[in-house]
Amino acid sequence: MKRIAVFPGSFDPITKGHEDIILRAIPLFDEIIVAIGTNSSKNYYFDLEKRLEMIRYTFRNEPKIKAETYTGLTVDYCKQVNATHLLRGLRTSADFEFERSIAHINQTLYPELDTVFLLSLQEYSAINSTIVRDILFNGGDASRFVPDGLDLSK
Repeated sequence: MKRIAVFPGSFDPITKGHEDIILRAIPLFDEIIVAIGTNSSKNYYFDLEKRLEMIRYTFRNEPKIKAETYTGLTVDYCKQVNATHLLRGLRTSADFEFERSIAHINQTLYPELDTVFLLSLQEYSAINSTIVRDILFNGGDASRFVPDGLDLSK
């Protein structure tokens, strides 16, 4: 059986923390789908195509990684793509408590899906997309917090 992991998020934008979790997960899976969930009621800094472009650029040399979009419940998307695992990164104990609850619900809805948690490296634990967006929105240089070489223009 092919080990397919889904790493869901809004990736608005993708950060070095996201990149690190995905790169460290490569040996664990046959395929990793970086899945951008869409929510019509949420205002994004970068449009969907730009976020896909950033992810694809970041992992352009990693054949096991692909980027896709989905709507609806993440667990339903996992069923659709025959995912065996849901990949999540943890920065804080609060992240763990939140993610653990979701993992239990997902396991009830899709028992074949296991959630795998990877701890963020200490140097990335303070980075999140909200902070990066705030830096960008206010005209700051956020390049040190995102994967190298990303075009952060809208």
